[in-house]
Amino acid sequence: MSTAEAAATAQARAPGSRIKSSSPRQIPVVGVVTEDEEAQGVSEPMDLNRVIKLLEETGKDDLEEKQLKSVKKVVQCYQNGLPLRDLAQIFKILNLCAGKIKKQPHFIEPAYNILKLCGLPFLKKKVSDEITYAEDTANSIALLGDLMIIPSSELRIQICKCIIDFYHAEPPKKHITGYQQASSSYKIKMAEVGGLAKTMVQSLALLENQLVEKLWVLKALQHLSASEVNCTLMVKAQAASGICAHLNDPDPSGQLLFRSSEILWNLLEKSSKEEIIQQLSNLECLLALKKVFKNLFTRGLSHYDRQLRNDILVITTIISQNPGAPMIECGFTRDLILFATFNEVKSQNPLVKGLKFSNSYEDFELKKLLFNIIVTFCKDLSTIQLLIDGKVILALLTYVKKPEKHKIVEWSAAQYEELQLHAIATLSSVAPFLIDEYMLYQGNAHVLAFLEWCDSEDSFFSHGNSFHGTGGRGNKFAQMRYSLRLLRAMVYLEHETINKDLCEKRAIQQLIGIFKNTISTYNDKEEAILLEIQSDILLILSGLCEHHIPRKEIFGTEGVDIILHVMKTDPKKLQSGLGYNVLLFSTLDSIWCCILGCYPSEDYFLEKEGIFLLLDLMALNQKKFCNLILGIMVEFCDNPKTAAHVNAWRGKKDQTAASLLIKLWRKEEKELGVKRDKHGKIVDTKKPLFTSFQEEQKITPLPANCPTTAVMDVAENIRAKIYAVLGKLDFENLPGLSAEDFVILCIIHRYLDFKVQATHKQRELANKSWENFLARTSNVKTLKKAKRLQEKGIESSRYSERPPNAIFHRTDIEGLNTTVPSGGVVTVESTPARLVGGPLADTDIALKKLPIRGGALQRVKAVKTVNEPEKSVPT
Repeated sequence: MSTAEAAATAQARAPGSRIKSSSPRQIPVVGVVTEDEEAQGVSEPMDLNRVIKLLEETGKDDLEEKQLKSVKKVVQCYQNGLPLRDLAQIFKILNLCAGKIKKQPHFIEPAYNILKLCGLPFLKKKVSDEITYAEDTANSIALLGDLMIIPSSELRIQICKCIIDFYHAEPPKKHITGYQQASSSYKIKMAEVGGLAKTMVQSLALLENQLVEKLWVLKALQHLSASEVNCTLMVKAQAASGICAHLNDPDPSGQLLFRSSEILWNLLEKSSKEEIIQQLSNLECLLALKKVFKNLFTRGLSHYDRQLRNDILVITTIISQNPGAPMIECGFTRDLILFATFNEVKSQNPLVKGLKFSNSYEDFELKKLLFNIIVTFCKDLSTIQLLIDGKVILALLTYVKKPEKHKIVEWSAAQYEELQLHAIATLSSVAPFLIDEYMLYQGNAHVLAFLEWCDSEDSFFSHGNSFHGTGGRGNKFAQMRYSLRLLRAMVYLEHETINKDLCEKRAIQQLIGIFKNTISTYNDKEEAILLEIQSDILLILSGLCEHHIPRKEIFGTEGVDIILHVMKTDPKKLQSGLGYNVLLFSTLDSIWCCILGCYPSEDYFLEKEGIFLLLDLMALNQKKFCNLILGIMVEFCDNPKTAAHVNAWRGKKDQTAASLLIKLWRKEEKELGVKRDKHGKIVDTKKPLFTSFQEEQKITPLPANCPTTAVMDVAENIRAKIYAVLGKLDFENLPGLSAEDFVILCIIHRYLDFKVQATHKQRELANKSWENFLARTSNVKTLKKAKRLQEKGIESSRYSERPPNAIFHRTDIEGLNTTVPSGGVVTVESTPARLVGGPLADTDIALKKLPIRGGALQRVKAVKTVNEPEKSVPT
């Protein structure tokens, strides 16, 4: 049997039972060692089956004494270790002794002694014994968990010690001739196969009032939880919720909390994190965590208490990621917000009265962990009001200021710098959800003032510690980077109050000035950070200026100059991976948002050869830029001065702009799989613009708010933009074109016509469908033919052989002259008044037989009433 099969079998057995091995067995013998023979390692045979048979006997006089004596001999014989081949019999003896303890307490001692032997290394005679006896070993070790039901403190503790010894194996007392020690990890593997961890978790329910035994079980589980297999088994036994709910049980030693938190950590790291979070997301567990954390936060003074407090907070942070966790209901969220802000916003709450942070490493880590959990809280909209009540924005804004010398009491200069960067990063996540609070506490003013200090020449030597301070040693780039991230997050909200407030505080001019200074203070070491700073500045400016001509005018020529500076970057740097690609995208976006639509800025951009720079970038033939550049070109071509610049541009090998655009068109159609011959002429005249992607694409229903395939085709490929640019150049007098280029130019010129031909095709199909419908309603032969086709389609879709016991349901209705499926609801339009004679006409038309004239009912004078038998009408 394989190891996996052994595990499944071991889990399915009943407590106290053992599965017999399928391997052939002989009567095992052990040696009874005399004093003279002990030194030589010689043993005399001993029949273990006889001992088992003796233990199974009942009802004889002096039987107990014989049984105890025989077990004692077994213990003596195996005092140097248990052979794997005899393990099943020895554990059978242990199980029989355990079963007698309730009525015969004297059997506690032999059971205890056998358990002590289990702590010694197992012995093997052959190398293959570990595989041969794997099933017996797994079953035997699993029995240890079942024996925890015995109400004996001594035995329970010894079982736990035995399990712990698996991980701290000691060498055998003496070497036995012919045997060698099994591998050190063998017991651990067999414990995993036998499912020992699961039964040990279940045993905790028996020990609610036995603190000593419970601590030993937790210690054993702490060792077992080092394995992923055991952690998975423990999760199935609901270990996380069971252990967490009892964190506050009385324990003067403090071991219960320590060992429980260690087990929870291991479960989170080595098993399904989602399952653990689900188990801990209940009121009982969160109340226990809340009580523990509050006690450690307000009363914990030792180094160990502070470490444990931080561990509990990390576990809580992981749980808070679950929106279904009742963090608010148990009051934990409110307390954590209070603990995160009491140092910056003075509170009269008795929980924090007189509390102060020290500059110890644990308190410093705690402060950062509290910032982290605030970020988690803001993702749940139900906590927004608690964040407002706790004045979280005000507390975080206290860090957005120039560090004041000699006033940092709690933290060292390096610690304060790291907390400052962490607080600004936290604001970037929290402030977008608390816009009113951000504006109430003058958030923009704080950030702009802080940016002014970051851009100043004030001597400041930052330490550049931690993740947030990367690249900021000896400068203020880290502070500037996170402040700009905060501004970018707020501007991207497109909240007019925020953007207007920034513009009134001259943010546009200030950001342009900062950008210029970053150019002059270029540093190779911090190149990536400087590029990120420049990209963020341009994105913020784009967000402020978009759709606002007055702000574009403020952007002005100084803003155009910084854009032109970026566009002149060496194209080789675009492949450096430092961030030049991102900066270029931000630059193109700022051209669109900050220049287009403002005629003085457009003219200045043209005057400084901005169109030439755009065409140079497009000539790099990088598709990720071409689409955006062509969109900008389309808008720029509305300016009458642009055409002359486009026609004057020359690229490599004297290439013209028109030639470049046609080359891009040809490349795009090749990638899309449009059918053209070797000269570029149209192959399929019926589908001149059709792509291979459109041919392969199936018709799929889309919601109303999703763009159609046709719209996405225009948006994603560049053909429409090339057509628009060339169209604004009038398709005439375009220099530098070859004969093949003129062929492509003709196709481009007719692009819109080809698109509208497609529209006619759809209309033709719709008209044809309508004509077919009219034919079926006015021509009996056509109707019968359509009916036959419909019946044939229905029959072809049915099973060739009807399944047994199947109920047949007819899909058609007899006498129904329609060729469309009938539903449960039928919409009937009112008959025109001209056909029935108006509201005062005879309404018994259903009982009258009317002649058909011209295919429609007409009002006639002579009507003969016929009495027809009643028929049921299908609905």
